[in-house]
Amino acid sequence: MGGRQVLAARRLLAESLDGALPERDQAAAAYSVVDELGSPDRLLELIAELACGEGDPEAAARLSYRHVLGFDKLLLVDAGPQHMLRAHVWHAGAGGTGREDIHNHRSALASHVVRGRLWTELYEEVPEGLDAGRDGARDGMRGGMRDGGIATARFEESLAEGSADWLLEPAGPARLRLTHLGQYAAGSTYALPSHTLHRAWCDTEGPTVTLFLETGSRRRRHTDVFTPGGPHAGAVPKVPMNVPGYLESLGSLADLLRSP
Repeated sequence: MGGRQVLAARRLLAESLDGALPERDQAAAAYSVVDELGSPDRLLELIAELACGEGDPEAAARLSYRHVLGFDKLLLVDAGPQHMLRAHVWHAGAGGTGREDIHNHRSALASHVVRGRLWTELYEEVPEGLDAGRDGARDGMRGGMRDGGIATARFEESLAEGSADWLLEPAGPARLRLTHLGQYAAGSTYALPSHTLHRAWCDTEGPTVTLFLETGSRRRRHTDVFTPGGPHAGAVPKVPMNVPGYLESLGSLADLLRSP
């Protein structure tokens, strides 16, 4: 189902990622896929084809939505439980809630910055009972925070049965240490194993576009979410796009990719 670019993307995903790959190899393969599909000309051809109604726009619209942080998540290719290829469009001044919570994923992922710029932070949990003062120098050497980390509330996030809503179950306090801060300009790609704690944000005046790939059929049942900002609601609804809104968003994205 789909036009030439949709079928080519599906074929590349299947050839590169299907099968029982170890997670490290899966992340490396995902890196190569988004690096190839994220080239501006190729991605533009895929987006333009989808904007004309190729593929399955009704099913894709149901899994596309405006994220609470103010960026659009547009599903491009859905390979069932195996792989989901999305475009993330970060809008300047879109009224989001700020930086996302620190979190990991259910499966390995890869992201390619097509346009604009993205910042990412990587974290690790501070072992319980760690003396922050005693280990401050070591933290600094490792690129972490000299105060032994930040205090957060930990949640387990899962999907509600029968809906696309997120469920958040409190899982106690935790301290996290920053281990890496990176800036990714257009043309950059990164990949992460599922357990890696991270968060990303956009600080550009114009839109930033990333090509994002979730991969792997053996997904974890929940992800871990850490927030320094206090408790969350027990469920966060996802409001899916309708088909006209989805196709319009793809058309706008194609126009953006055509612009200088």
